[in-house]
Amino acid sequence: MFAGIGGIDLGFEQAGYKIVWANEIDKYACRTYRLNFGEDFLVEGDIQEVSTDTIPDFDVLVAGFPCQAFSSVGLQKGFEDPRGNLFFETARVIAAKKPSVVFFENVANLVKHDEGRTFLTIFNTMAELGYSVRYKVMNASDYGIPQQRNRIYIVAFLDENLCDRFQFPEERELKRDAFSFFDKERQPDSYYMDNHKMWDEMVAFMTDRHRIYRFTDWGLSKGRDGICPTLLAAMGSPYERIPFFWDDFSIRKITQREAARLQGFPEDFEFPLQKTPKQVYKQIGNSVCVPIIKEIALNIKKVVYEDVND
Repeated sequence: MFAGIGGIDLGFEQAGYKIVWANEIDKYACRTYRLNFGEDFLVEGDIQEVSTDTIPDFDVLVAGFPCQAFSSVGLQKGFEDPRGNLFFETARVIAAKKPSVVFFENVANLVKHDEGRTFLTIFNTMAELGYSVRYKVMNASDYGIPQQRNRIYIVAFLDENLCDRFQFPEERELKRDAFSFFDKERQPDSYYMDNHKMWDEMVAFMTDRHRIYRFTDWGLSKGRDGICPTLLAAMGSPYERIPFFWDDFSIRKITQREAARLQGFPEDFEFPLQKTPKQVYKQIGNSVCVPIIKEIALNIKKVVYEDVND
């Protein structure tokens, strides 16, 4: 549910799962999804208009329900925002289909939103549906990905014993910096910022060439040493939040492909770059760190598989 371009699906697929059904309302994201997963099971449209009778049976439900309502960089309206209420659409499908496992990914601020009441509502809803819940806030940079990306991962099991045995991946040392994901050759002129209205301020601020920078609502900001700032959906907005850095030629924005690498998408993952370049940035920022999803999916598979063999 809320499949986007399929980042969660890709992580689970890489862990050996088979996709049987997906739903997404954004026509641009659907275009990218179909480029990579085909036409067979994506239902394009509003989930609120989808009857559960039309959804095939499945073992695991995965959902990245819209996070903007809970994001610390958004308005934080939560369940008062129609996008926040879409969580209850997942509950509707879960109640009807009763999958063995449910997986959610969302912004880390979900835990703190509305003094914790939003997350408590989600937790209690899952409990009422008969699920035992585990959750963890994880920063991508602590799990081998050189991006500052705090997200909450929620895994719920119908079988409490499986929930007790499940473990989230352990943190590990970061072995690559973000610059190793960037192309070394000169990029097209559109990525370079030489004529930017704040060029002088940028040059004065960007004294450390081993950092990646970005504009925020408060001005220029810099990332941690060798780590990319969070990739945001706002990269595709009129007020671009695309990270930028010094390459061997000048200051330039990261490309869509480089952003995709920092989310763990493989090189053969296709984007309709020529038609919707801004949309591609938005899609990538809206997506997930695929390698983290894969690790969690493998850990889910491990405990379910062990249970089958007990």
